[in-house]
Amino acid sequence: MAGPATQARTGVARDLGRQPYAPVWRAMQAFTDARGDDTPDELWLVEHDPVFTLGQAGKPEHVLMPGDIPVLHVDRGGQVTYHGPGQIVAYPLLDLKRLKIGVRDYVCKIEQAIIDTLDEWNIGAARKDGAPGVYVNGAKIASLGIRVRRGCTFHGLAFNISGESTPPFSRINPCGYAGLQVVALSDLGGPASLEAVKPALLAHLGRQLGLAWRQDSALPCLQAA
Repeated sequence: MAGPATQARTGVARDLGRQPYAPVWRAMQAFTDARGDDTPDELWLVEHDPVFTLGQAGKPEHVLMPGDIPVLHVDRGGQVTYHGPGQIVAYPLLDLKRLKIGVRDYVCKIEQAIIDTLDEWNIGAARKDGAPGVYVNGAKIASLGIRVRRGCTFHGLAFNISGESTPPFSRINPCGYAGLQVVALSDLGGPASLEAVKPALLAHLGRQLGLAWRQDSALPCLQAA
């Protein structure tokens, strides 16, 4: 188990609300390209409009029946996943070198933060060897897909909160696994409201990463779009 970092820095947490995927993706890339040694780490929370994304290793044959949901090829790791209403998507934009966190440990810390969040509702969850993400009784409740550029992270995690987030997964082989079951927090007796879960997820991500969050406004470039 990945333990919490020992020394807290201040990071900026932004709640972007509901947004289409592509503008947030481009904003993450721009933030990462422009950041310097003193740029504060940030965490963006967002609920996306429906979209399937194929990671760098993504195979189109794992997209079975996209229908009216667009498919985007993106620059994160991993295979195909779905983002849409009823999910908390969290994008940690971190300087891993400055935080002294290795990539493998970073993945473990993100997974542990989700596991600890689920424990708030007495839901036992676990990792699965060779298949990044978080699982409850073998069903996937959270997916991970990250990118590290010059030691800095973007992309992140998608955490299924309400049941409406899960049906589109039947149109794909989630993360490249045919027949993989997907579940949401509300299916397990937890809340269906994203707002009920965000504070717990923020707290556990901060604890694992050694960051104390300072809330800030949403990104001006997205507000103006």
